[in-house]
Amino acid sequence: MNSGIQQFSAERDSRVVNNDALVELLGVGFDYENTSILDEINLTVEKGEFVALVGPSGCGKSTLLNLISGVLTARSGQIVANGNILSSDRIGNVSYMQQKDLLLPWRTVAENSRLGSELRGVSSSESNEQVRKLAESFGLSDVLDSMPHELSGGMRQRVALLRAVLPDNPVLLLDEPFGALDAITRSSLQQWLLNVLDTSDKAVLLVTHDVEEAILLADRVLVMAHSPNGIIAEFDVKSVVSSGDNDITMSAEFIELKKQILDHLGKHEVVR
Repeated sequence: MNSGIQQFSAERDSRVVNNDALVELLGVGFDYENTSILDEINLTVEKGEFVALVGPSGCGKSTLLNLISGVLTARSGQIVANGNILSSDRIGNVSYMQQKDLLLPWRTVAENSRLGSELRGVSSSESNEQVRKLAESFGLSDVLDSMPHELSGGMRQRVALLRAVLPDNPVLLLDEPFGALDAITRSSLQQWLLNVLDTSDKAVLLVTHDVEEAILLADRVLVMAHSPNGIIAEFDVKSVVSSGDNDITMSAEFIELKKQILDHLGKHEVVR
């Protein structure tokens, strides 16, 4: 099978120069307490493209999202997100759902959901209408007036995802967005997200430990490792998922692709 695998190296990726790119990283490095976490990261995410990052815990996946969003500052290299180079400019112009829901305990579900829109200057009445239109798809219509402490962990994650999607920023960063959800709810929201993004020009970057989720959602899957500190392989998965198989996870192509990704992970460290 032609898996579309490409090996990565420290050489600068020629795709970084791309007028359709909404996210570009060129030679990016990051240290934490004098320890190198990421080295020479080259990455491009184009308009309408969904890219997934998989790798062992502690390899820098979440750090990469923090760098792109502007929460952290790189040691070296250049990061551009939707035309913004400075960290201060990227904050607020990139939608970012982190692992923890980070809901404000004094605000209702509706108020938490509209927070990003409010920060962009959208009026309360308009943002409330936006929330109510999307809430049904997220299964949140009946809890819009509830407080975060009244919700289950899975429901809180749904609120956090709604808050990230609502501002309609062109760059969407998702850090384990479905990790706290049960299998049925996760599958439903995965499909909803794909339907929403199908006609969207957003550049989406997803961090996940679930290889199947990465293959199902993404156009490309990038494998990260501790050594070397960064991206070690790339898989083009779009052609496999769009093959038309009703139960794609049981197809020979899907199983082989999953095996190849897990083999790469296993060579460096077992994925959790």
